[in-house]
Amino acid sequence: MQFRKLKQHKKSPSIQEINQKTEPNKKLLYAPTPLKIKAFITDMFMIYAPILYLLAYVIMSGKDAFLDSQMAPFIAVSIYGVIYAFLISKFAQTPGKKAYNLKVLDAKSGKNISFLRALLHFVAFLFSATILLGLLFGLYRKDKKGLHDLIASTVEALEKPSK
Repeated sequence: MQFRKLKQHKKSPSIQEINQKTEPNKKLLYAPTPLKIKAFITDMFMIYAPILYLLAYVIMSGKDAFLDSQMAPFIAVSIYGVIYAFLISKFAQTPGKKAYNLKVLDAKSGKNISFLRALLHFVAFLFSATILLGLLFGLYRKDKKGLHDLIASTVEALEKPSK
């Protein structure tokens, strides 16, 4: 095989190559874990808490009915997952991620991911959070990817305008 053909068959691009493909005034960096945690907490207050309130007090007869139901928490998490997947697939950000300039992007191309992949990312995050070990991956990896990012082949990038 000729050298040119070998050169064309490169493996997945690095973050520097993704940076070259993005807008010239924007630069993507791996998101630090503290910002991911802050974005998650913000999303819990801005998206999940209103869902719980509406489900418990508007749809059901109150918190006692919500606590007695086994389906209500599942329904609340499912609604949150669909909203999360829609926002990630459409804008690459949730309100919490937008507040901290984070984006969830495809690890290879640096572009937005599809709705189904965003839903897979959410379900994988639930799994990672359940076993806790999956979330700790990001603390020991150079690219800060958790287990859910590895499963969905995504990267959480910090977007900063270059000076």
